[in-house]
Amino acid sequence: MIRSADTAGSAGRTAAVRSLSLEQKVRLLSGAAQFALAGEPSIGLEPIVLSDGPTGVRGEVVVGGRQSCLLPNASLLAQTWDEAALTEVGDILAEEAIDQRTHVVLGPTINLHRSPLGGRLFEAFSEDPLLTARLASSYVAGLQQRGIGASLKHFLGNESETERTTVDVRMDEETMREVYLAPFEMVLADANPWTLMASYNLVNGTSATEHHELLQTIAKDQWGYDGVVVSDWFAVSRTVESVTAGLDLVMPGPDTPWSRELVERVHDGVVAEAHLDDHLERLLLLAERTGALGAPRAWSEQVPAPTSAQRREQLTRLAASGMVVLRNEDQVLPLPVDGEGAIALIGRHATDTIVQGGGSARVREPYAVSIADGLAETLGEDRLLVVDGVETRQTLPVAPPELVSHPLTGEQGIRVRALDADGEVLHDGRLEVAELEDSRTGWLEHAYTIELSAAIQVPEPRDVQLGVRGPGEWSISAPSLKETVTIPFHDGPGGGFFRPRSHARTVRVSPGDVLTARTTRTSLARILGLVVSPARRASASVLTEATTAAARAELAVVVVGLTPDQETEGQDKTTLRLPGDQDALVAAVAATAKRTVVVVNAATPVLMPWEDQVDAILIAGMPGQEAGRAVAAALTGEVLPEGRLVTTYPRHDGQGPAWSTTPSDGVLTYAEGRHVGYRGWIRDEERPAHWFGEGLGYARWSWRDPRVTGRDELSRPQSVEVTVENTGAHSGIETVQVYVEPADPQLPTRLVGWARVEVAPGETVTAEVMCEPRMLRSWNRDEQAWDPLVEGRVLVGRHSGDLRPVL
Repeated sequence: MIRSADTAGSAGRTAAVRSLSLEQKVRLLSGAAQFALAGEPSIGLEPIVLSDGPTGVRGEVVVGGRQSCLLPNASLLAQTWDEAALTEVGDILAEEAIDQRTHVVLGPTINLHRSPLGGRLFEAFSEDPLLTARLASSYVAGLQQRGIGASLKHFLGNESETERTTVDVRMDEETMREVYLAPFEMVLADANPWTLMASYNLVNGTSATEHHELLQTIAKDQWGYDGVVVSDWFAVSRTVESVTAGLDLVMPGPDTPWSRELVERVHDGVVAEAHLDDHLERLLLLAERTGALGAPRAWSEQVPAPTSAQRREQLTRLAASGMVVLRNEDQVLPLPVDGEGAIALIGRHATDTIVQGGGSARVREPYAVSIADGLAETLGEDRLLVVDGVETRQTLPVAPPELVSHPLTGEQGIRVRALDADGEVLHDGRLEVAELEDSRTGWLEHAYTIELSAAIQVPEPRDVQLGVRGPGEWSISAPSLKETVTIPFHDGPGGGFFRPRSHARTVRVSPGDVLTARTTRTSLARILGLVVSPARRASASVLTEATTAAARAELAVVVVGLTPDQETEGQDKTTLRLPGDQDALVAAVAATAKRTVVVVNAATPVLMPWEDQVDAILIAGMPGQEAGRAVAAALTGEVLPEGRLVTTYPRHDGQGPAWSTTPSDGVLTYAEGRHVGYRGWIRDEERPAHWFGEGLGYARWSWRDPRVTGRDELSRPQSVEVTVENTGAHSGIETVQVYVEPADPQLPTRLVGWARVEVAPGETVTAEVMCEPRMLRSWNRDEQAWDPLVEGRVLVGRHSGDLRPVL
């Protein structure tokens, strides 16, 4: 059970709630703004500020806000399998929140990697409930020990994005309890995050925000959760059903279903005021915990800047240590820093490195180090032959700041004007970035037309792609371009926010040419921006250039990956194939180069049909603002890339226990039940490309004498020891994994614990793994209780496909 609030504090909160009018109570239970809760001076309650997470504290503005520290994405962090690393991540986020005077960070995301097609998997940790829970608990602890609230999300069943606001996720009770509720149960018990976010979707026919069984019976009554259950943004559509189901707070505000009709529903007796009082007591407890109620919080703490040397070291180390070495023939890695001979660095992702995914988790980072710049800094620019790769993006990004300037002042950024219906200028200003958020607020509130313009900063005449990004009716003009276009919204929520489409044409520009784009107002919020991007190139010419460079070099490093077209909120993937002709690029280079190393700049599984043709593969994820330095540190061994996979990699599309994320008649059935991820792969005759838990590092390992060293009163394993020897030439960290295979064949094999041990070459250590008892049970639907798993085999291995019984 979660600890209850102190008696004195509880009495004070109760008295404060009783002092409020019904109208005041309702006002406090809806957000006051997009990312803020209302204050109430009469009880000493200050407004509570929230910010999107989970890989950075973005602030209240989706784009163009203050610069914030951009961390590696969640699945890359999870590949460390290191709880201490996740505590450090929480601490960094807490310091960022303190610097921004933010009380609650909306993270971590602990939905599971059910299908590799999930568009938002990069925000979540893994396909395993135990690994997810332990890492998330450490993340929450790092945040909350500094007085910044965490928000555990999304409760429940938000494992994919297709039709996410309307899809009815169907799962049986055993699957729900043992797989999808399990990480939430463990994190609530072990770390007590101060808020819990209800998801958009339906679960077994009932909206998550109206799900009394989930919110009230399970979370609050059975688990004893004392925090605030908050809706995902705009998820609530019905008042009575949500307010009586256990939902405590509706976001965003101030205009919500509750604010519009809850007072009336209480007056007419449909909703008891006691429901509101319980919600408010929880809200006031959150306020006390975060310093918005009671003794005023001091925000004067000095924290490292996002650009500081401390952050550079932390973010480089965290990203590099989570990178996974999947192949390393003849020990081609690590690369010697002082080596000789040219290195061909090939691929669009080498210069256009993807550092974060798309959607509400976006952060305005202070800088992003490309892999090309990181390797040049580490190995020397004169050693690199940098070759652009094939096209990878379908949707073009907005112009980088260095390519645009205010057409009148010459300052970096763009000019933006807001005009009314008569053409009168309401606002004329400059933005530091080439995009803005059109949400009908502030100086844009009364705009009828929005105009963006910029002078193009190129050193000499050249062909570029010019255009716009964002839905709407556009008129676009430049010296060599004049057109009117319509860019549609994506279907579903946030279709103009999370993945706005782009439109551009290849034209010849000269230094100082001005691009101007105008769009009229739409009824929906959207992100708008200017596009200035390199001209597209034919794949054939790129392949020729790449193979020529590879033939001249001692080694080729090919960087491939996904883009925010695939890894984004609001949309799932349709394939695991790399976009564009990247597979052909790798195959062509591998056929030419003496040795080929492939760096995969993607947070989730991709197909690698060329795997057997290359010498080494490094899975680099989306590494955050220090991306290039982190990849360089991993390739050279400056930071040991000791990551282990957190999701199983299929060999081809359609393979695996769960694949499709597309609902049928609005229903998405989790037909694989408890056998999700590696649990399903283990019982399948078809083998994956790479297993959950897999990773080589740079050391070589020998194991012996695995043994169960402790059992509980039911003879279930409590601890397992393994003798581990490093037989290689490099120091390394071995991740010893323990699984249990139940005697009942209907129950899946599951991870029950792991330990990380650092071992120098030639040394031998004993790794002790503590087994998690909450993984040694199964749900009894008839008894509505847990049955202990008392029969089965204990297995140890380097990964889920390399399991050996403990005798």
